[in-house]
Amino acid sequence: MDAWTRTLCAAVWMCVRMCVCAQSASDSFPRAQNVTWKSTNFKTVLTWEPEPSAHYSYTVEFSQVGRDRQKNPHCFRSSKTQCDLSSSLTDLSVCYTADVLSEPPLGVTSELTEFPHTRSPRFCPMEDTDILRPDFKLHVSEDKRKTTLYVSDPLTAIFKDGRQLTIRDVFGERLEYKVTYRRNQSTGKKVYNSKSNVVELTDLDRGDSYCFQVQALIRDRRPDKQLGELSRTLCSHDDDPSILEVYSVGVIAGAIFIILLLIGVIIAVTVICCKRRKKTLKKEKEGVPLNTV
Repeated sequence: MDAWTRTLCAAVWMCVRMCVCAQSASDSFPRAQNVTWKSTNFKTVLTWEPEPSAHYSYTVEFSQVGRDRQKNPHCFRSSKTQCDLSSSLTDLSVCYTADVLSEPPLGVTSELTEFPHTRSPRFCPMEDTDILRPDFKLHVSEDKRKTTLYVSDPLTAIFKDGRQLTIRDVFGERLEYKVTYRRNQSTGKKVYNSKSNVVELTDLDRGDSYCFQVQALIRDRRPDKQLGELSRTLCSHDDDPSILEVYSVGVIAGAIFIILLLIGVIIAVTVICCKRRKKTLKKEKEGVPLNTV
């Protein structure tokens, strides 16, 4: 056998061994599946499936796109199926990817140098994180001509110099608030967008009750990420509110029940008294002797 043939055979044998080893590694350490980013207000968690057995674990490596990969010390040879990377993704304006490696459990060695892994989709914090609902307070001026909403910027999972940042700190002038409002008991809606946290509305009818909802708006994100979560609904009070607006349905129902119960008691007592009076009169008549002629 000449040198060229021996070299070819050695190369084929090496390829066969690599394929066998790869198959063995895949059998011993199943790849992670459904690797997904979940992020709200920059609290970013990488999740995947399935739960590992006692024979293998998961390690997470992440990196900015095009940069060297790093390990998160809290997600090394772990039995968990999620990894909180909020504090690791320090530059919010770039994009990241992550790999979930299937490896031996902590303390167990292996002859393999390459372990099965699954890569995540690309994740860009500034563009992909979901924004939770804001809180706000409502104030109607004494002359009923102006309604003001005071919106509180939601907090994020990001800290800087010991201070927890708000979405206003992160997005700056990109952040607006979309106010959706309607007349109470009506379905017709109007919208007002504000770049300020203090939203003043002066086109409302005096004395009428209006209901409001607020959500964050970032126009230059892709359409499905432009709007944050809708806030709870707050309503102003009109000058002559209906009984349904003053009292809840439960209170009204309870009051009606008590009134009906009292009426029923009065009727029952009246009927019993009448029957007893009739019996008394009847006995008195039967006890009177007949007059003789």
